[in-house]
Amino acid sequence: MNPQAKLIFAISLLLGTTITISSNHWVMAWAGLEINTLAVLPLISKSHHPRAIEAATKYFLVQAAASTLVLFSSMTNAWQTGQWDITQLTNPMSSLILTAAISMKLGLVPFHFWFPEVLQGSSLITGLLLSTAMKFPPITLLYMTSQALNPTLLTTMAILSVALGGWMGLNQTQIRKIMAFSSISHLGWMAIIIIYNPKLTLLNFYLYTMMTAAVFLTLNSMKVLKLSTLMTAWTKSPSLSAILMLTLMSLAGLPPMTGFLPKWLIIQELTKQDMATAAVIISLLSLLGLFFYIRLAYCATITLPPHTTNHMKQWHVNKPVNTMIAILTTLSIMLLPISPMILTIT
Repeated sequence: MNPQAKLIFAISLLLGTTITISSNHWVMAWAGLEINTLAVLPLISKSHHPRAIEAATKYFLVQAAASTLVLFSSMTNAWQTGQWDITQLTNPMSSLILTAAISMKLGLVPFHFWFPEVLQGSSLITGLLLSTAMKFPPITLLYMTSQALNPTLLTTMAILSVALGGWMGLNQTQIRKIMAFSSISHLGWMAIIIIYNPKLTLLNFYLYTMMTAAVFLTLNSMKVLKLSTLMTAWTKSPSLSAILMLTLMSLAGLPPMTGFLPKWLIIQELTKQDMATAAVIISLLSLLGLFFYIRLAYCATITLPPHTTNHMKQWHVNKPVNTMIAILTTLSIMLLPISPMILTIT
């Protein structure tokens, strides 16, 4: 792709996100979401592969429908209350429509069908954008309207997202699809706590973004797209494979790693809100996700499964690893000790 075109799309992405997160008026927020969608479409379809064109079409249709619903819910609220302010969403019907619209944008169950397909049709870097940066504006809208949302609906959707994200990821061999279901599962954790403690949702989102970026950039550096390739990638970059295992364990939420921090705080907050049952259910369901993270980690480390693969082992090359991968991986593994500071903030 032409560097000037790439620069224009990157600036448009930043502009759309900035407009949405800093706006106070529904129409401005909607305009920001639309700029974002239009900027990311060429990035998805840049490879001219039929799969990429299909992914771009699906993404466009879903995001256009979700943006229309955002506009519809804000108009309904303005009709009832005379307010276009984002924080003044008081009409229950508008709140329900907005929840559905944001769930479509994020890929929460039951509006999740598009996300794995779109991610599978995109490159790893575009997939990283779709999994992290494109989810920030909708999460911000949820944050700003959190006091008006329906707790029962969001809790149900969150538990279903964690269940389905774990369940559907079990039989996948394509790494981008595994990461898509991982994203759906993590969004479930964010959705369940947004009403009770919105700051925790943002903390979870930031840490999730950091860990996902580390995994995607590592996979991109190793040129890995499916499990069978990952099994032989250790000959090419053994140290990167070993560190990828630790990052995946962090993404799974195992205790010594950074990924345990948001899960721990969310379970603690749910227990404070007399939602111990929901906390137990969501914790047990996240074990499904742990299984496919462990399978990925097993394939990434220097262990080959009993059967031989059809792929030839790649040459070991001593090219320097991207500094960004080193920084993100270190943060993804070692941030748990900052939890006392986080607890004082939240």
